[in-house]
Amino acid sequence: MQSEITNEKASEDPTFQVVEVTRSNIPDLLNWPKTGWHGHYHWPNTSEGVNSSTIRSGDRVTITIWDSQDHSLITNPGQNYTVIDNVEVDGGGSIFLPYVNKVRVRGLTADGARKKIQSRLDPIVPSAQVQVSLRQGRDHAVDVVGGVAKPGSYPMPSRNYKVLNVLADAGGIPPGLRNPRVRLLRGSKTYEISSELLLADGSKNALLHPRDTIVVEQDDRSFVAFGASGKEDLIYFPKDHLTALEAMSLMGGLSDTRADPKGVLILREYSAEDLSTATVGPTLQQVVFTFDLTDADGLFAARKFEVSPGDTVLATESPVNNLRTIFSLFGSILGLSAQSAALSR
Repeated sequence: MQSEITNEKASEDPTFQVVEVTRSNIPDLLNWPKTGWHGHYHWPNTSEGVNSSTIRSGDRVTITIWDSQDHSLITNPGQNYTVIDNVEVDGGGSIFLPYVNKVRVRGLTADGARKKIQSRLDPIVPSAQVQVSLRQGRDHAVDVVGGVAKPGSYPMPSRNYKVLNVLADAGGIPPGLRNPRVRLLRGSKTYEISSELLLADGSKNALLHPRDTIVVEQDDRSFVAFGASGKEDLIYFPKDHLTALEAMSLMGGLSDTRADPKGVLILREYSAEDLSTATVGPTLQQVVFTFDLTDADGLFAARKFEVSPGDTVLATESPVNNLRTIFSLFGSILGLSAQSAALSR
């Protein structure tokens, strides 16, 4: 029963806090610390990059040099071109070319590198023409790990490569995943968003950086349904945010014969860091939120109050049901007594 759980609020030294949820205190409760969430749930908004790829350390370039002059320094007899294949850009951002020594190409596009190499060759081979092709290394790629049809490493075709681009290249998100979450790992930071919000809002299509990692997983956030409800189970969040009224619906509603509509409780535990001496916030780590669903005020409050991952939603037993149980037991005892009296005659 509700009273068996909440009576401690009248104690001189209560070990948990009891908060009745109403329309009047909902604005304050929505500003209380969030519990049960993991990772960093902010997400970078989109921005625009350039549509051409730039050369980075670890990339490989192939340089073709054309020279129609006889007895050229850079071509073999009978040929009018030479190919310097698969040259890796070193840690300093340079490549080595014969007769020229090192040429710094990091940060340039393939066309910019071509122009720079040709200008360095002019004093040696004035008639030479240069062609440069780029093959990007792992430092210019994005990894997609799990939750897609084709996980793997994807080279960035340009600096304007975005999250939805790489998810499409990776075969998309399978339809069977429960409320899929897209997680972006960038250095020491983690960002997370639901696929539904990512697809619905173009501003969330974040620009990718080299070495980013994308992980797609189904939503593992859940709450516990307990007591006089249609279902007692671990229930997963089907969407980003879940209200108390929606949680009760997922629980199968309240039992008509057992539940107390004045005694719906949500049990939540806060960390020590969440405790606040200010006017807004919990005063004890363990909090019981109570709802009275017999009037409009309680129903509207339940529509606004958000369930947190790890909460326990408890439908308490009706006092009337307990009386019925007592009367039933009383009747059983009286019946047994009558049978004993009859047998003793």
